Amino acid sequence: MSSESDGPRVPEGIPELTAEEAAATIADDAVMTVSGFGSVGYPKEVPLALADSGRDLELTVISGGSVGDEIDTAMVESGAIARRFPYQATSIAREKVNDGTIAMHDRHISSLGDDVVFEQLASPDVAVVEAVAVGEDWLIPSTSIGHTPAFVEQAPELLVEVNETQPRNLSRFHDVYRPAMPPNREPIPITDPGERVGDAKVSFDPDTLRGVVRTDRRDSTYSFRDPTDDDTAIAANLRDFLEAEIARNPVFAEAVRLQFGVGSLGNALMGELGDAEFGDRTVSYFGEVIQDGLLDMLDAGDLDVASATTLALSADGQDRLFGNIEAYEDEVVLRPADISNSPELIARMGVFAVNSALEVDVYGHVNSTHVNGSHLINGLGGSGDFNRSSAVATVALPSTASGGDISRIVPMVPHVDHTEHDVGIVITEQGTADLRGLSPRERALEVIDNCAHPDYRADLRDYYERAREQGGHVPHDLETAYDWTG
Repeated sequence: MSSESDGPRVPEGIPELTAEEAAATIADDAVMTVSGFGSVGYPKEVPLALADSGRDLELTVISGGSVGDEIDTAMVESGAIARRFPYQATSIAREKVNDGTIAMHDRHISSLGDDVVFEQLASPDVAVVEAVAVGEDWLIPSTSIGHTPAFVEQAPELLVEVNETQPRNLSRFHDVYRPAMPPNREPIPITDPGERVGDAKVSFDPDTLRGVVRTDRRDSTYSFRDPTDDDTAIAANLRDFLEAEIARNPVFAEAVRLQFGVGSLGNALMGELGDAEFGDRTVSYFGEVIQDGLLDMLDAGDLDVASATTLALSADGQDRLFGNIEAYEDEVVLRPADISNSPELIARMGVFAVNSALEVDVYGHVNSTHVNGSHLINGLGGSGDFNRSSAVATVALPSTASGGDISRIVPMVPHVDHTEHDVGIVITEQGTADLRGLSPRERALEVIDNCAHPDYRADLRDYYERAREQGGHVPHDLETAYDWTG
């Protein structure tokens, strides 16, 4: 480890500010980029100071992924945020986005860093990022890396929060690699999930550093629910399909590289795959989030290495990791999000991707983000990066919602995040639909027969038959597409 990772968290000569002093340097209408991904590694003191300032703020806030209550609850409740990119994960932020109070634009995670550096979203005024240590021209990120390197590179002013509750030796996980600016961007020199090609620190122009704020606040960590019966059945179907797929698909002849989406279902699926039969293949994880289920797999010896951009753990998961970092340092790698989610690397690794959704239609189009096609839940996240670029793209979801009153297999999704061209496999607790190579009409029957709940199959088949009478390559009965049970 380089000398930058040793010594005091904030060396002498680095200017220190109170949170209120730091917040006062931020203009009322500033474009503020913040660290954070998977509800961890985000700044806490400066956002709270902004929320409590009483100023008439109209900030644009750009984060790499989900952040905690200090930003997406306190700042939202105070009216400080006017525009948000590209993700939010709290009820009040969701409410303000859906009523139009906050203007929001969703983006793929892999391209967000470039969007900021190329100033395609907005021109940043200040970056506010969390670290476990800082120097004159470097900082060491805390529990997530996300898009911190791109944000720090682009912002003309920098405020760093040093979190003293986070272990300094989180640096042992970090592998910070920055791609060059096009047209001089070279291939990313990573061929294995455990390979390290970067540094533990993020470098910055020392002239941009306005000051350091100390904090001892913990992250707003995830709370994972216990697996439901549906989760367990989905996991069993996934395991059966995965075992059959790796036995027949030459991509997986030597190694299996897995990815799971963030959240309770993804975490439950990780936890249930420990007894899958992988033979003598190397099994590793190449994704964007490390959750508690992956720690279970690492501890059990079911996984060689886990590469991601964030430690999206529960509070117990954080304590477990923080208490034994040395045991995980060769097994856990954290990268910038434009590397963890790079389509180039996802394709090179031959990733077997598993992501969730709100609903899937009979032709394989997927809605991941909007209830009834209009009300945003959280955001797209990295699912598009992995669905489009993986060797096998799988969508896993329960077949119903609201205690069985709503079918999540529908004739036509009212909002499309992933088209029929991006997803090959759909899995519910009812079974598995392999849509690869099928025509739209064949896909419809495959999805209805294998993934729909029995209570809704007859209605879905009736819809399909009506649609088929209309003709067309992708038959639809548009008069009843959104009222098909009537």
